[in-house]
Amino acid sequence: VQLQASGGGLVQAGGSLRLSCTTSGSTFSSYIMGWFRQAPGKERKFVAGFSWTGGGTTYEDSVKGRFTISRDDRKRAVYLQMNNLKPEDTAVYYCAAKKGYLSDYSYWGQGTLVTVSS
Repeated sequence: VQLQASGGGLVQAGGSLRLSCTTSGSTFSSYIMGWFRQAPGKERKFVAGFSWTGGGTTYEDSVKGRFTISRDDRKRAVYLQMNNLKPEDTAVYYCAAKKGYLSDYSYWGQGTLVTVSS
């Protein structure tokens, strides 16, 4: 599966952005999707994801209540709605996919930059 992330940009603290990740190639509904981010000078970290292909979501603690992951199997897309953004959310955001819950994410998009100004 090929992944293409978009929707990043510059936003003021307290603002919102919606990231999109469109896919092509293999059957989208068979993949477990997630979002990661990498801040400048830091390692890439998990942000949000589905626990299985049918639903169930998990979030990194710092984004709980602010970010929402969703998917549209008909559009072969996954989204990350980000509200009440903070400067510490500044990072390159990546969408990723894996085939099984216990598997590693092995498919990655190119990343989209989110910059939150204070």
